[in-house]
Amino acid sequence: MKPYSYRIVIKTLTKFGFQVVRQRGSHIVLKGVYNGKIRTVVVPKHEEIAIGTLKGILFQAGISDEGFINLVGN
Repeated sequence: MKPYSYRIVIKTLTKFGFQVVRQRGSHIVLKGVYNGKIRTVVVPKHEEIAIGTLKGILFQAGISDEGFINLVGN
């Protein structure tokens, strides 16, 4: 796992069915249904999201690290 920009994180989350619903300041809120649950994810608008923060975002979304990494390049 490595740090990614918010653009890449949001682009990859949209591949999982999430949609941007609003932005307030430097935080972008996405909502989606994944694995049968409605989930809300907050992504900070940073050029490089720290690994711990990224893992927290993926936990909120219910996505595994491997699943995310597999879709980043596609």
